[in-house]
Amino acid sequence: MMEQAPILTITLNPALDVTTGTRQVVPDIKLRCEAPRFDPGGGGINVSRAIRAMGGDSTALVALGGATGQRIAELLAETGVPLMTLPAPGETRQSLTVDDRTIRQQYRFVMPGPEWSADDVETALQAATGAAEPGALVVLSGSNPPGVPARFAAMLAERLRGTGARLVVDTSGEALAEVAAATDRRVEILRMDDEEAAGLAGHPLPFRADTAGFAASLVASGAAHGVIVARGRDGNIIATDQGIWHAEAARVQVVSKVGAGDSFLAGFTLGHARGWPVRDALGLAAAAASAAVQTPATELCRGEDVERLFAARVVTQMRGPS
Repeated sequence: MMEQAPILTITLNPALDVTTGTRQVVPDIKLRCEAPRFDPGGGGINVSRAIRAMGGDSTALVALGGATGQRIAELLAETGVPLMTLPAPGETRQSLTVDDRTIRQQYRFVMPGPEWSADDVETALQAATGAAEPGALVVLSGSNPPGVPARFAAMLAERLRGTGARLVVDTSGEALAEVAAATDRRVEILRMDDEEAAGLAGHPLPFRADTAGFAASLVASGAAHGVIVARGRDGNIIATDQGIWHAEAARVQVVSKVGAGDSFLAGFTLGHARGWPVRDALGLAAAAASAAVQTPATELCRGEDVERLFAARVVTQMRGPS
């Protein structure tokens, strides 16, 4: 086992992922489905599962409620990921993925999750701060449940200030905009996809140089120490004070894109926790994402696939230190 800093993942809005398939998805008739597969899902949970698959260690702090929450806890125990639970204010949600076998398309139905109060939010902030060891990487990934303010990541960053823990954020919408608008670099790593980056920039980012320039501008303005933008098949770009790098996406057979972003974040966080140079952590992240798309539904990445793809990684420096 390689030495690494502690990693804590946080999942406020987990889901029991139910995956099945049917001959064809059409309206108005009963669709006879295949036997379902059940997985514990949600951003942080997926990051912890992928870290485990790559031989790393993390603890998952998860808000769970009701019978569905209990089922997720049992499934996580089977994976070997250490679990810390928060009481969720209601029954944990389920998400449904259905594969249409005729046209080979995937349909994903995502439920909202229970409504949180201000007290629930405070409980979560206290639990996360208490669970974050000095020097730990704290990964906040996934959607906010209803009632959780868009500022949650910023609130957590404030609570972690001075603890020695470093915050890694992968979010979207208003929550992403809140972090991106920060000027004090309380966030260690901020990740988004190219569509989200274009939304923040207010204009398209068609070329790698456009994405690199935008990511560097967020670092310069103080949003985070490092900003990662995923460009899909065109790979991934990270900007830090040390420079800007691009990692190629491996040319692999895509079976399912579910969990690719979480696997990417797991690879980068694990490399970062091991003290690797930025380019190698980015290479591990890209390998994990490429490995994840080769597996069905919510299986995430397999360790042996990640190793093979990491050995063949192509990471290029686009710009030196600023």
